Amino acid sequence: MKKLLLASAALLAFSAAAHAQSSVTLYGRLDAGLEYMRNVPTGVGANGAATGSAHRFRAESGDWGTSLWGLKGGEDLGGGNRAVFQLENGFNTMNGQQQGNLFNRWATVGIANNRFGTILLGRELFISNGVWDFDPFGQSNWSSASLVRGRNWQQSSNNVSYQSPKVAGFDFYGQYALSNATNWNGNGTTGQGRSAGAQVTYTAPLFQVRGIYDEIRNKADGTLGGDYASSNGVYAYSREYTAMLNVFLGQFKLQGGYQAIRTSGMTGQLPGQPTTLDHEWGGVTWQMTPAAALIGAVYHVNGNNGSGNATLYTVGGSYNLSKRTLLDLQVASVSNSKTANYGLNANDFGTSAATDNPHRGWRQSGVYAGIQHSF
Repeated sequence: MKKLLLASAALLAFSAAAHAQSSVTLYGRLDAGLEYMRNVPTGVGANGAATGSAHRFRAESGDWGTSLWGLKGGEDLGGGNRAVFQLENGFNTMNGQQQGNLFNRWATVGIANNRFGTILLGRELFISNGVWDFDPFGQSNWSSASLVRGRNWQQSSNNVSYQSPKVAGFDFYGQYALSNATNWNGNGTTGQGRSAGAQVTYTAPLFQVRGIYDEIRNKADGTLGGDYASSNGVYAYSREYTAMLNVFLGQFKLQGGYQAIRTSGMTGQLPGQPTTLDHEWGGVTWQMTPAAALIGAVYHVNGNNGSGNATLYTVGGSYNLSKRTLLDLQVASVSNSKTANYGLNANDFGTSAATDNPHRGWRQSGVYAGIQHSF
């Protein structure tokens, strides 16, 4: 009996130690609010183009930030190594509907080491999401994704990625996503073409700079372009060169960025359908109190091939009711040149009412107020 008790105690001690070396965390964010927008397209005319315009008031989820939930954790493997994983899904708070696959944002497993960095395999947010840290509105619904029609919001499957530790203020992040087709860049037999990118960041007490190069290839033929009639063109398949800056000045944070978006092998484009874009922005966040922040920003895009240009002006702010709950407000307006039709939301290219784009040359404006809780 004594030996049995000793064995049981040893087993319990071993189980407790093993449990202490691994962990799983449930986390999430719920974002919901009310949105009012002017110059929303209506009706169906020639070639499917919208014929009218109206105002719209609706309940909306995700304007200030994607509603999401996830699981992440790790296991201590010894020698400074950890096995890590992350599963994450986006959803609509207003109706409970999930975005795409069960884990459409993250589904990764890998090895992490504080000295050598982290290697992950699986599905991730695409490397262009690195804009988030340098966007005054954090890539909210009306921000740096709007005028590039969601180009910075991509996810990619079949990834191998590496995040370095920080050394002398520098860190490196690289991502490579296989097409899984017989043609290395993609041939239409799989869900995506090849995509890849590299990011370098330098962080100092008073400022931070980041450079990103990335490319997303057309799953149909592996090009950085393809047929405009069957894709979203430059907004979907292209190379992107990004340079960004944060400046920290006490209660103020200044942020700015520039993106050059380029295609090759584009076919079928009509006048007004760009093959290159130049996108820049700047803004400031004033942390008035520990709880209250005021934000102002301007975003601008210019395209070739007679596609025109647009400027998004926006102000907003947040008030933290607690560490996990905040109230948010944003007012924004997009001003289009006579050949452009960019909207506040990151809409697909087009003129139909389904795209939500205003008529060419028109202004679209909106107001959003909501609440966000994190757990």
